Amino acid sequence: MTAAELFPTLRSLPRVDKLKVMQFLIAELAREEEPVLQPGATYSLWSPLDSHEAAHKLAQLLESEQPTQNA
Repeated sequence: MTAAELFPTLRSLPRVDKLKVMQFLIAELAREEEPVLQPGATYSLWSPLDSHEAAHKLAQLLESEQPTQNA
């Protein structure tokens, strides 16, 4: 069934049923947008905890800055 075929039926619904249809469609769209995660699956997650290279670059940047005087 196409949307065009549904429109006449939807127009004839009472207001409360139209709101229920809207709520249903919004929930369906939101569910389609959610990432699909499988129960029990393992997923990689980036963390800065062991990012020694980033820490080294930050330390170099901080050391290279010239001290500024407070006004």
